[in-house]
Amino acid sequence: MDVQFSCDVSKPSQALPHFWEHTIGSCHAPLALRADWQQQMRRCREELGFGHVRFHGLLSDDMGTLVRENNQLLYSFFNTDQIFDFLLSIGMKPFVELSFMPTALASGDQIVFHYRANVTPPKDYAQWSNFIGKLVSHWVDRYGLDEVRQWFFEVWNEPNLTAFGSGKRSDYFELYRHTIAAVKAVDPELRVGGPATATNAWITDFIGFCSKNQLPTDFISTHHYPTDAFGKPGDDTETQLSDSRRSVLREQTRTARREAGDRPLYYTEWSSSSNPRDPLHDEPYAATFLVKTIMEANGLVQGYSYWTFSDIFEENYFPSVPFQGGFGLLNIHGIAKPAYRAYQLLHALGSEMLPVDGSHPTVDAWVVRGDREITLLLTNFALPRHPIGAETVRMTLFNAGTPLRATLRRIVKLLDMRWPTQMSG
Repeated sequence: MDVQFSCDVSKPSQALPHFWEHTIGSCHAPLALRADWQQQMRRCREELGFGHVRFHGLLSDDMGTLVRENNQLLYSFFNTDQIFDFLLSIGMKPFVELSFMPTALASGDQIVFHYRANVTPPKDYAQWSNFIGKLVSHWVDRYGLDEVRQWFFEVWNEPNLTAFGSGKRSDYFELYRHTIAAVKAVDPELRVGGPATATNAWITDFIGFCSKNQLPTDFISTHHYPTDAFGKPGDDTETQLSDSRRSVLREQTRTARREAGDRPLYYTEWSSSSNPRDPLHDEPYAATFLVKTIMEANGLVQGYSYWTFSDIFEENYFPSVPFQGGFGLLNIHGIAKPAYRAYQLLHALGSEMLPVDGSHPTVDAWVVRGDREITLLLTNFALPRHPIGAETVRMTLFNAGTPLRATLRRIVKLLDMRWPTQMSG
């Protein structure tokens, strides 16, 4: 039996801002100095419309932003400037993650990732505050206050995980207190937020701490993945996802939206799984998951930053195999994966979502109106090891007039380097 959907295009629409294009994720900052990284970023900007990019390690030792030599602190902003100069040259802006700790300021030697990022608190908060103030002041001097007011400053990355620090709220809150004071001392209108947590954590506590201490929270940021809280430790990704449920990220986003109140909400990391070597990242599964998740987040978030745009990525190591399950929309050679093609389809959408009647266990349908066209967006999605089959879908449009042209676009296979298959008539 056909799957039946219908839409009356004369009914009131819901706004569909392209919030998924606000920010895209990347590996740590030094990779942004590579020519191939920049080439792929430029392509994503041109073809997918991303406005900001977020990455780790802007303050880590391999960027040289702050080092200690002969017991003297030395500041160097050259590498950060090279990255930001490039981003601004292609019409993008940084979503500045203020991490990790320069060894010169670190209170300990706990590190994370291949590039040995120090994740301990500062041993002297006055020195940390001075460092942040100098850095932000430099960017204002170089790029102008009007420009930097359009950026976002996010304090740290996933502080609720012991991999990135102590995992204690009190330690993060102290870091946030000193960081926001340093940034706001440069200009009160610069946008600063947090808690940048994994698994949607600490939002209510973070807002309560800021309210109690009269600290601004210009935005709320957090992360989530469908593998966060399902399965058992040591299970593979497919097992974890099979124990999940459809639309679980929508449920979590609704909760985060309520907790954030009227503050802007940005997810600065999400993907089809949190495994950096997951075959599903390279498969059509990722494209259907991506489209469904994004469309279900409409009206809940101001930004939804997919992790990541490229397999030029070396948190643990840097594989040379062309397809190795990396997070990226593009592989190391710049070949577009199905998830990239999904973003192309989404980028082409208009900005008005129309109401759709009908439901199905695996098929979802959305109708989006643009300036001169109506787009029917369809996915057939099930979690791994859940039942799914080929379906015939019938969509009935009421009050749509007579179409003069129809175009079909499908994401058909992994290694298709072209635009998704097009049929016109």
